[in-house]
Amino acid sequence: MGEIVYILCALTSLICAVLLGRAFYRTRARILLWSTLCFCLLAVNNILLYLDLVVFPSNVDLRLPRGLAYLVALGLLVFGLIWDSD
Repeated sequence: MGEIVYILCALTSLICAVLLGRAFYRTRARILLWSTLCFCLLAVNNILLYLDLVVFPSNVDLRLPRGLAYLVALGLLVFGLIWDSD
């Protein structure tokens, strides 16, 4: 059951990234760009989580790449919020 949740979380993040990217393309609001990048990296984080816990349960430890993807994703969003606050 957990495998399905990991896949659905990754798909949801990807769909959010696509929708935010489309909105950025139409409006050119830079906060949408930062949000798109954040959700892309959150999707990467979810894919790495699936690989870590389902595909390679005991062979490979992907905690560090998952943490880095999450940290960079949130860092991009915080940077975008600070940079674009007018």
